[in-house]
Amino acid sequence: MNALARAAAACAALPLLLSTPARACDDCGDDTAAADTAPPVRKKLALVRVQAAAPSSLPTNIPTTRETVTREDIERSINATDAEDALKYLPSLLVRKRYIGDYNHAILSSRASGTGNSARSAVYADGMLLSNYLGNGVGGLSFPPRWGLVTPEEIERVDVMYGPFSAAYPGNSVGAVVDYQTRMPTRFEAHAKLGHTVQPFELYGMKATYRAWQASASLGDRAGDWSWWLNVNRTDSEGQPLTFATRLASTGTPGTGGPVVSGAVMLPNSSGQPWYLLGAATQYRTRQDHLKLKLAYDLSPGVRASYVLGLWRNDADGNAASWLRDAAGQPVYRGSLAADGKEYINIDGKQFAAPTGADFALTRERLLHVMHGLSVKSRSGGEWDWELAASRYDYRGDDKRQNAANNPQPGAWTGGPGTLADGSGTGWLTLAVKGVWRPAGTGHVVDLGLQQDGYTLRYRTSVIAGNYLSDGPGALASAVQGRTRLRAAYLQDAWLPAPDWKAVLGLRAEHWRADDGRTDFSATGTPPPSVYAPRGETFLSPKAALSWQAAPELLLKASLGRAVRMPTVAELYGATSTTNAQYINDPGLRPEKSWTAELSAESAWGALQSRLTLFAETTRDSLYSQTVFDATANRNVSRVQNIARMGTTGLEATLGAADWLRKGLDLSASLTYTDSRIKANAGFVAVPGDTVGRWQPNIPRWRATALATWRLDQHWSASLAARYSGRQYRTLNNSDVNGFAYMGVSKYATADLRLLWKPDRQWSAAFGIDNLNNYNYWNFHNYPQRSYTAELKFDL
Repeated sequence: MNALARAAAACAALPLLLSTPARACDDCGDDTAAADTAPPVRKKLALVRVQAAAPSSLPTNIPTTRETVTREDIERSINATDAEDALKYLPSLLVRKRYIGDYNHAILSSRASGTGNSARSAVYADGMLLSNYLGNGVGGLSFPPRWGLVTPEEIERVDVMYGPFSAAYPGNSVGAVVDYQTRMPTRFEAHAKLGHTVQPFELYGMKATYRAWQASASLGDRAGDWSWWLNVNRTDSEGQPLTFATRLASTGTPGTGGPVVSGAVMLPNSSGQPWYLLGAATQYRTRQDHLKLKLAYDLSPGVRASYVLGLWRNDADGNAASWLRDAAGQPVYRGSLAADGKEYINIDGKQFAAPTGADFALTRERLLHVMHGLSVKSRSGGEWDWELAASRYDYRGDDKRQNAANNPQPGAWTGGPGTLADGSGTGWLTLAVKGVWRPAGTGHVVDLGLQQDGYTLRYRTSVIAGNYLSDGPGALASAVQGRTRLRAAYLQDAWLPAPDWKAVLGLRAEHWRADDGRTDFSATGTPPPSVYAPRGETFLSPKAALSWQAAPELLLKASLGRAVRMPTVAELYGATSTTNAQYINDPGLRPEKSWTAELSAESAWGALQSRLTLFAETTRDSLYSQTVFDATANRNVSRVQNIARMGTTGLEATLGAADWLRKGLDLSASLTYTDSRIKANAGFVAVPGDTVGRWQPNIPRWRATALATWRLDQHWSASLAARYSGRQYRTLNNSDVNGFAYMGVSKYATADLRLLWKPDRQWSAAFGIDNLNNYNYWNFHNYPQRSYTAELKFDL
């Protein structure tokens, strides 16, 4: 608590923060953003009765922390190549994006949820679920939000609500709720954009330049009661290598077995142990196509029907290269057979297990995902408004081909044995009936609704004996399947008990069920398949919030909420095993239960806005997937488990100013202190008790953002931003003492630059640099180094 007190003093003395200076006020009667140049104004507390056509799907009457990024903010201040970049400078948020188009590891973290817990945040687009609750994190399979279903060019605004304080959302909202609102035109519009990014890369002696190309086009119009929007986007991206083949120095034995090789790099690993890096792997070339079609029809002046179709296709090739060289200078991808029947290589006079196809794997992924959304919504502002909504996300095609361990390069480039993993048939379906009741003469606004979310996992891995690049599936290697379903009813009442007070009480009732769980390990039934019995549980989650306009320039807010995060299908049933990774499931996992609270003070003095928030969270039966490297098996092993209790307390300070010191200069910044520790855990990593008192993985003690934008005139603007994150750990026992290594999690301090030129209202060009100071930092994988971006855009 002394540390927290010191943090409070630091935050009070250095009130850094926030978001962009002009943003919506969640306690005001108007839910639309202020004009770009207008200073923020605190209005008298009121209940929001009417929303525009679709300013946000987030609740407007809950007095809790909210942040907003607008289309203008993105265009002026952010080198946005993917939808998640819009969140880049918001307080306490981080998306683990490793390259442009990152589709399998870009997980959102928040105040008390790290980058390994994708199921502890909720991401939506136009109210449709993008978060992937089929699993959590990236153990075995990967489950980040489906960012590719939104492109930066179609974003109108992004709203973020911190914490599980709305009864309208499941317990996955415990970290944050993110809602992307995309464009829907009121007149004819046409847009086109071209972008190019260059990343000169240098690490461990390798040098290369990686590039990305992007092109997008949009059309939209409104005619009478009809409106429509069409957006297409193409991304062709090269990422830097993300994984490395390794051998612990301690596993070498004296001997002369195997060819003598050079090129291995010895460095300490994340635990401080010396190991050899033999080469680089998981260097992606990804080609993604996106199509979004939105249709809307006004059935009456107060009722609108909407349909959304989203298509996302991804062709991704993962490549690898050995640094090892033989006496003739040729690359080495395997060793020579010794008398004991094993293959070895010789490094520095010691023999080591020879590389296999798993060390330098080649992967070929072909994905086609389809999203449908349909809604009918009234927005009369009268005594009753209602909404019917349904969405479907479908893994229409989801194939991953990989060479086998006994099929190393260079032969693997043209074929040979391998595996085919097929996830088609996987997806989720959401249904909702929502209402808003404003009983006449009572001053109350009541939100209520019924929801059902269903998730289906189907993942089959087959052995291919012939050509893994082209042949169909062969004998079964493994198969996992299962379903979960969440049915919920919620009720939430907001009212003004006094002129300067707003109160909200809510209750969410949920019934969760898991069934159809099965894991097969071979085509012969040996070992026999695991078939799991159905499960079901019921939970209640109360919510409460209160705000007080203590003075015209001062607003005080308090929020409290319970969240129950249910186990996902993959955590329960998704045991997977490949040549270089294994995931161990647990069908008996308990749901994760959290109580979260926050106290905030917000002030506005002319063009200056600030906020200080104290937050706290206690989580019981926390669901955690931990990945460790098994040197004997030479692969990563992930295991999911419940941790008895975790506790988090922290302070978040924000500050924003429009036209600060001179007209056109806008500043925003944030500073967050977090103390997040494991309080109780019957499990352990190495010895009993070695995790108790340790830091929660992937939660830094300090983090900060700062953004300065200077609107020089109507044609030019320049932005300079900075982000900082302190020391983190990846393991539950905090044994990864070296963050600046493969599989480590390091601190970082980076700066970004953006220059925008708009010669007229139709044309614009931008130049940007991300990671301006070329900081080399890690989160298991290495983040991008200094990258240069150029954009050309046309708007009609």
